[in-house]
Amino acid sequence: MSFEFPGAMSPEVTYCQYGGSRLKCRGPARGLDAPYVAILGGVETFGRFVQTPFVEQLERDTGRICVNLGTANAGVDAWLGDAALVRVAAAAEMALIQLPGAQMLSNPFYRVHPRRNDRFLEPLPALRALCPGVDFTEFTFVNHMLTALAATSPEGFAEVRAALQSAWTARMEELLGHFPRPPVLLWLRYDTTPVNRAPSPLSQHPALVGAEMVEGLRPRAAHVVALDLATASAAHELKRMRFGAMQAPAAAQTIGPSAHRQVAQALLGVVPALE
Repeated sequence: MSFEFPGAMSPEVTYCQYGGSRLKCRGPARGLDAPYVAILGGVETFGRFVQTPFVEQLERDTGRICVNLGTANAGVDAWLGDAALVRVAAAAEMALIQLPGAQMLSNPFYRVHPRRNDRFLEPLPALRALCPGVDFTEFTFVNHMLTALAATSPEGFAEVRAALQSAWTARMEELLGHFPRPPVLLWLRYDTTPVNRAPSPLSQHPALVGAEMVEGLRPRAAHVVALDLATASAAHELKRMRFGAMQAPAAAQTIGPSAHRQVAQALLGVVPALE
């Protein structure tokens, strides 16, 4: 075990790894010998900056072992590249998948880090040709790069967005093909636009994922649980969260304790409690 989020006032959150996976999930680890519910997801499933994420609340509410396979910086590319984690999720008696954003995957225009999918590695020739005036060495994170691209080259951004959405659909279908039983899809929607600011193309989470894309996956899912949530900032919950001195902006743009409770309560409709 180790600790995540070092820094002043950071929460003591352990991480763990399952089945030989290289991806770090939220700990403490749960045993996999008895039947369990697996929840595969991103930063919201991981529960960054909150003491009790919705996965832990669901375990308490149902009496079932709920394995948190949330990874704070990963998306569908990281999952598909980590067969061990997918095997753990697919072996569950019931699996849930939080839908990731479409921006965090490699595509014909750029590459992302294979495990930390929020990291922008390099533009590919198609992106350099599409946006010859952009200096891509300035960007470390995908969201920063795409936000700048949308501001400087709306037409170029539209082409990249279409490629991302097509790649997202194909890879989500590939991921679902690893599950012997259709999983539940968890669609957590929220807006990170700051007060008095115009929304950006990436301010809606999960980024660049439209309703028609989710509907296309519905035939391969047991259920789709869709929830509209508020960020911690909008819900005025930052005082109820735990983060280091430099992490306040990130904490403000994710979901807080009340949203986690809302998710846990919604999942009671699809994850039955033990008798």
